[in-house]
Amino acid sequence: MDWINYHHLLYFWVVAREGSVVRAGEELQLSQPTISGQLAKFEKSLGCKLFRRVGRGLQLTEEGRVLFRYADEIFTIGREMAEAMKGRATGRPLRFTVGVADVLPKLVVYRLLEPACRWEEPIELVCHEGKLDSLLARLAQFDLDVVISEAPASAQTRVRVFNHPLGSCDVSIYGTVQLAKRCRRGFPQSLAESPWLLPTPGTALRRDLERWFDSLGMRPKIVGEFADSGLMKTFGQAGMGLFVGPTVIDAEIRRQYQVETVGRIEGIHFQCYAITVERRLKHPAVLAISNSARGALFSAD
Repeated sequence: MDWINYHHLLYFWVVAREGSVVRAGEELQLSQPTISGQLAKFEKSLGCKLFRRVGRGLQLTEEGRVLFRYADEIFTIGREMAEAMKGRATGRPLRFTVGVADVLPKLVVYRLLEPACRWEEPIELVCHEGKLDSLLARLAQFDLDVVISEAPASAQTRVRVFNHPLGSCDVSIYGTVQLAKRCRRGFPQSLAESPWLLPTPGTALRRDLERWFDSLGMRPKIVGEFADSGLMKTFGQAGMGLFVGPTVIDAEIRRQYQVETVGRIEGIHFQCYAITVERRLKHPAVLAISNSARGALFSAD
């Protein structure tokens, strides 16, 4: 039997993922000559070229693309095995590390992750919040088991990941009792002169809202922009302006922030995705999240 050198395979995999020997060296903490030399030995042992140089970067050959698919699966399985052994061998709960896009409402995040905490075997939930791009980079380095986001990873994303839709729901407008009462009359034209609290530009929800405003010929009176949806709702609770939220947590928003629903927005849907390095979901906690979201959370809207 011909045995493959797994150190060489790891070097190849990281270089292919990063698209550069220099960046791979930074991640692996190895010098550029060391990685280049090991790759040359690997190609010689396989009897084929794995990369071709294109400009200042590297591009996989046909043989390299085939090998990368195998390597991706091998290291994904290896990571799952290591995580499983860490929990089983010590008797400790299985560590479940989640990246959460910072634009997601915290109430939605809780509703999504809560089923994983009720899984038949105990888990240790670790949540990291941040921008989607940085979370995807950590996912590709296996620092995270899954990333939960309101937007899918785009085709331009440098790392190889897979989007798994969890569900979608309508979006509703909320405000204090006084503001909501005033805005319900003549909705939605009554919103033109009302103060608005919006997500920061560049987010999926902000883009959808801007298209909706344009369709009504309306220029909203923006009094605040927020990266944190919880902070936006807190300002809305204080009467600073109208804000939007996923209708699937309508009852929780009204109760927690003491606001009322002004109305629903037709044509805008709040969406959630689980993003993983796996084409098929395998981690039991991620499966629990997906099954609950599709079977109960979003289907209830």
